[in-house]
Amino acid sequence: MSRFVICINNDSNRASLVLGKVYCTLPDTEATAHNMLRIIDEDRSEPEGYLYPAFMFAPVELPEVARRVLTATGD
Repeated sequence: MSRFVICINNDSNRASLVLGKVYCTLPDTEATAHNMLRIIDEDRSEPEGYLYPAFMFAPVELPEVARRVLTATGD
């Protein structure tokens, strides 16, 4: 799975996820085994992120400059 994903469905989490926004995922093999992703969302109160169903996101490959910026700001 890509380290970055784009939100393609925020129907059940409109306050926490922005449709079309790129999010950074955190490694979590147990979550992945259950078709979930650990995401740093808009709330940002939980540094370990929150679990969301994987179907709500699509993996994206970003240019190096974009990866550096998103990683540096925590997005």
